[in-house]
Amino acid sequence: MASAEAHTVLPRPTFDKPVKVLIVVSPYYSDIAKGLLTGAKAELDAAGATYDVVEMPGALEIPTAIGISDRRSNFDGYVALGCVIRGETTHYETVCNDSSRALQLLGLQGLCIGNGILTVENKGQADVRADPAGQNKGGGAAAAALHLIALARKWSRETKGIGFMPRGEDTLMAGNPGGNTTT
Repeated sequence: MASAEAHTVLPRPTFDKPVKVLIVVSPYYSDIAKGLLTGAKAELDAAGATYDVVEMPGALEIPTAIGISDRRSNFDGYVALGCVIRGETTHYETVCNDSSRALQLLGLQGLCIGNGILTVENKGQADVRADPAGQNKGGGAAAAALHLIALARKWSRETKGIGFMPRGEDTLMAGNPGGNTTT
C-alpha cells in the first residue's frame, strides 16, 4: 500500500495573464484516468487556468501528442495523465521508461509539463494515487505544470538579446535586394 508520509506542497502560483493548459490523458484504465482527470481539473480551476482535454490510447502516445500540440497550438503548459500497471512481461518497463524519458526530453526543451502518468505494481496502488481525495496525483501533476509555467513566465522577456539582432532600417544585410547602398 502507498505510504501516508506527509510531504511539502508548494503554494499555488498566481498569474497576471491567463493560463491555457492541455491535459493529455490515456483512459486505458478508465476509472483511474477519471480520478486523475478530476484532480487535475480541480487544481487548474483553482488557479483560474483554462484547459482542453485530449485522449490518447496509451501512455506511449502522450508525449507525442504533447509534442504535436506544442508545434501546432498555443498552450502554456501540459498535464500528462495515465497509468501503467506491471504485468507479466517487460512491456511495463518499456512503457514506463519511454513515456517518462520522452516527457523529460520535452521538458528539457522548455515545455512546461506535469507528469501524472502513474507507474504501479497493482490496481490498488493506482486507485490510492488517482483518488482526488487521496494522494491526488492528477492534481499534483497539474500543480507541477502551473509551477513550471510560472517559472517560465518569470524568466521570459520579449527579446533575450542572444545572437545577432538587426539594428534598424539603415543596417545593410547581405542578400538584401534593393536595400540601402552607399556610393
